[in-house]
Amino acid sequence: MVLSPRFNMRWGMLAAVLFLFGCAGQTMQSVSQPQQPANPQQALVHAQEGAKAYKQGDMSAAIDAWQLAVALNPRDVVTRNNLALLLKQANRFDEAAELLETGLESSPKVAELHYNLAVISELYLLDLKKALSHYKRYQSLSASEDKKVEGWIADLQRRLD
Repeated sequence: MVLSPRFNMRWGMLAAVLFLFGCAGQTMQSVSQPQQPANPQQALVHAQEGAKAYKQGDMSAAIDAWQLAVALNPRDVVTRNNLALLLKQANRFDEAAELLETGLESSPKVAELHYNLAVISELYLLDLKKALSHYKRYQSLSASEDKKVEGWIADLQRRLD
């Protein structure tokens, strides 16, 4: 049986598309889950790229760069916090909260992570118990007495009772 040239061309194009699709999937997988161990120097490069993209208004590029930075250096709380705030701005509240919670596992004494998790939990996820817990933790870690946080804590306690 002899196949027509047009039939062979279709199969060739289909094979090329499937190959490219497979390569794209592999690239995305390697970007989201780096195969290399933590690398703080490379993470710093991505953190700086993210800051530059953010300043230029390219939120998508900033998110991508900061995600790579956090993957390469999970203990970088500044980049983690910036990424969480940007995810919140992009209405990706669950991801932002998860990112902050993961950061708190390794850095439980960083007040800003507690504060931002409390705000996201209260205003966007409507998890008042979690918000109250993290506002209290923020207050205990914070050097200054923040009257507005005291008011938010009192308000949440009233709403939860």
